[in-house]
Amino acid sequence: MENILSQRSAEKSIKAAIRTNWKNYHYCLGRSPNVELSIGRYLSWLMTDLPDFFMNLVVCDQLPLKGVDDLIETALVHFRSLNIRKLSWLVHEVVSSTEIYKALLAHGLTFRESFATEMAVDLSSLTEDLPTHPDLRIVPVADEYALRQWIHGASIGFRISEKFEKVWYNFFVDTIFNPQFRTYLALLDGKPVGTSQLFLSEGVAGIYNVTCIPEARGQGIGSAVTMAALLKAREMGYRISILQASQQGYRVYRRLGFQDFGNLSIYLWENARDLMVG
Repeated sequence: MENILSQRSAEKSIKAAIRTNWKNYHYCLGRSPNVELSIGRYLSWLMTDLPDFFMNLVVCDQLPLKGVDDLIETALVHFRSLNIRKLSWLVHEVVSSTEIYKALLAHGLTFRESFATEMAVDLSSLTEDLPTHPDLRIVPVADEYALRQWIHGASIGFRISEKFEKVWYNFFVDTIFNPQFRTYLALLDGKPVGTSQLFLSEGVAGIYNVTCIPEARGQGIGSAVTMAALLKAREMGYRISILQASQQGYRVYRRLGFQDFGNLSIYLWENARDLMVG
């Protein structure tokens, strides 16, 4: 059978699934009482206390006939009142226009045309025989102790200050034991060295939060902890896995068999007060 990712007719639906899985990932995290989830006519968002672009997302699915500037300013005033430090702003392709582009830039957002590469893989054609460290163990995160280890390793890998680990834990503990999630921890000599996460939505298996601590990189750990999530998805009957690859992780995913499906273009915002302090 022809690889389903090579069928041109499937490309549009896969691209849509990548975006929708990503949005649903955030909305699922919004079940925690320790974050703010707002679903509106024009804007929807998930806001956390974590200073990370990925963990604070605004989605613009529709524009008002008038008042785009007011819409953006009102939202940003609210985010400042929450002391949000960083966020990403996704504009749906249907409403993408010069008007909102200029308005977002005027309000201090920065357009990133290639924030990440959107990728997908046919789970029947994974490259599974990649080398890795012989003493590496990949374990599912099944309890709160393992979750704390996972967050510690992820914080180091993503260069998030240790002081925010409790913040991350407080909203993850409410959600990631939900059946839509599978979370994996890589251990080397009992020490957390890598992380990955699987989120099942929109008929595809989304891969998130893949990282490796700096001193353990170059040993195949990122590939191994990603593969654990992919194999679980395949075992559960999923045919396609998707992700948004950073520049650093792109080669890892290509080696696993992922193919490009375009670029994720978003707007980034940082609280001006934090920029002045930094």
